[in-house]
Formats: sequence, C-alpha cells, structure tokens
Amino acid sequence: MIQGQIIAIGGGGFSEGSEPRLDTYILEQCPTSKPKIGFLGTASGDAESYRQKFYARFSQLNCLPAHLTFFRRTPDLADWVMQQDAIYVGGGNTLSLLAIWEAWNLPPLLKEAARNGTILAGVSAGAVCWFESALTDARAGTLMPLKCLNFISGSCCPHYSLEAERKPTFEKLVRNGDISPGIAIDDGAAAHFVDGQLKHVISGHDGSAAYKVIQSPNGAMTEPLKVNS
Repeated sequence: MIQGQIIAIGGGGFSEGSEPRLDTYILEQCPTSKPKIGFLGTASGDAESYRQKFYARFSQLNCLPAHLTFFRRTPDLADWVMQQDAIYVGGGNTLSLLAIWEAWNLPPLLKEAARNGTILAGVSAGAVCWFESALTDARAGTLMPLKCLNFISGSCCPHYSLEAERKPTFEKLVRNGDISPGIAIDDGAAAHFVDGQLKHVISGHDGSAAYKVIQSPNGAMTEPLKVNS
C-alpha cells in the first residue's frame, strides 16, 4: 500500500460522456484552485479519439488538462508526473498498460507523486491497475485474474452490474482463492482510497454503487458499501 489518494471509477465518466460528478470530484480533492490534471491513455494505445474526449470534458472545467503519450516521442517522465496535481488513467487493456509502464519504470514515479500529494485516478483499466490484483478481459473472450501494481491491497472488478459475467466470475475466483477478496465497482460509481483505506464511495447517478466481495461460509458474497454522495 502507498500513502496518498486514489480514486477508482468502475466505468463511465468522460469516456462515455456521462457522470460529470465523478470527474469534478477528482478535481475537488486537489489542494489548488485550478489544478493540473494529466491524462494517461496507455491502455487504449494512446487513442486520439479517447484523448479528445478527455479534453472535451476537462477543458470545460476549472483545471489545466494535459496528456502523456508512450506511442510517440515521450517527454521526461519524472518532470511531467511531478507537475500534475491529479493523474487520470483511461480504460482499455490492463495487461498492456502494466507492461508498458513497467518498461518505462513509471510505477515508482507514480508512487512518489502520490506521496507528494498528486491524486491518482482512473476508469476501468485505469481504476483496477492500482490494486494488488484485478479481474480483467485483457485477453479476448475471457475474464481472468491479473496481478497489478499493489498500491492498494486486495482485488478490484470494474463494470460490476453492467456486464453479466463479472459478478459470478469475480465471486467464483474469490471463493476458490484465485484472487484476493476486494471491491467491485459499478459503471457510474467511484471508490476513494486514502493511504490504502476506503474512505468514500461516490455515485454519479442513481443506482450506481460499489461492493465488498469476500469469502463466506457458502463460498463468496457481495455486500453493498455505503454511498457517501
């Protein structure tokens, strides 16, 4: 676990043109009046269309948006990371995201930035990457456990109520001990961690929530978590 703040969004937000509350919530956690927020679209291969959605949303908010790419000429990573008040990681292929970040030695910089006060956030792949492990569809046609950065202990599953196979698969893996117990997050909801501990669950629309998924005498169970806003 690391010191600092991490906001994990199960799905939606600017990438779907929905739940602006989830995006403004990230900015509200920053200590500056006009925070710098940097976008990492690594999991989508730095897709231009995704980056445009980021700027379409955040250029309308009281912040200074920027982005970092690994698929063109890449700037000095330490300099870019340490300039940001918040870093927002987009969705896509979690396995590829982790491999590219490892090749560039980015995780230690993100850990240092979090200790210094930078908010780490993300949606889908950009949400689960911070955990010890995650349920991912990185390989087509299958849901599988994946070791992640371990900035937060336990596991994470995004899109929990939207995609029908997520809940039974995640519960089965927890029941069998193939993945650590953890948290599941709906599209339109976010979980806010401080120093590795869950502090708030934020709902961007009615019905979106997050859940604790744990082992039980009958195998595994999903328990709703209190929504704070």
